[in-house]
Amino acid sequence: MTFRPLLSLLLGCALAVGLPAQTQAKPTQVAVAAAGDLRGVLEELKAAFETARPDIQLQLSYGASGSLTAQIQQGAPFDLFLSADEGFPLQLQKAGLVAAQGPFTYATGSLTLWVRKDLGLDPARDGLKVLLSQKIQKIATANAQTAPYGRSAEAALRQVGLYDQVKPRLVFADNIAQAAQFLQADAAEAGLISYAQAANPALSQKGAIWKVPAADYPPLRQAGVVLKRSACPDQAQAFGTFLTGAEGQALLARRGYGKP
Repeated sequence: MTFRPLLSLLLGCALAVGLPAQTQAKPTQVAVAAAGDLRGVLEELKAAFETARPDIQLQLSYGASGSLTAQIQQGAPFDLFLSADEGFPLQLQKAGLVAAQGPFTYATGSLTLWVRKDLGLDPARDGLKVLLSQKIQKIATANAQTAPYGRSAEAALRQVGLYDQVKPRLVFADNIAQAAQFLQADAAEAGLISYAQAANPALSQKGAIWKVPAADYPPLRQAGVVLKRSACPDQAQAFGTFLTGAEGQALLARRGYGKP
């Protein structure tokens, strides 16, 4: 795989390593690889963190957790990885790519059904069975092979015995953020996405939302890891600590995430 990272990602951590004091006026840049469901909330977390730590600047990249894991395994220059599950960070730990402190859980996600309001359907009453309606031609979700939310969506549909019936209408995005974009662009009438995305005004104003019961899919315990190759592990860990601290948890809760 060929990577074309920004120069800032290649050089950012160097600011923290062995340079004279007069050259350290610029903040240390920490490259963060983040699951697609964090798009939006992570920008808010970044702003709050950088206000508290002006000596650190976060460089955010988004993708499916599985795809980001593959990139990290092939040498992508990230310092911190925030996954939508615990499995991919553990996979990196087993491969010897994680710093000594290991994975940390920063939130619990919620799989949510979104249906366009103008269809006149009621997911709060019918739950996932609403997807059987002929008014719904396409159902957006993420690729179960690379995205934990996509895997949870498939598990929930199988749990209630609907997967085979709705499979022909499923539209798979590369990651859950892209699935939400499909809904926003009216490329699908319904979708299984994260609660944080469904509750965003861009979608909540034109869609009815219903949280899928947690018992119907594997828990979405979202975990992060500082990568062993990072040249600025202390700064990367500082953001991880912020996420699990009072201010970070309050911001995550406001966007619909549960406690770790």
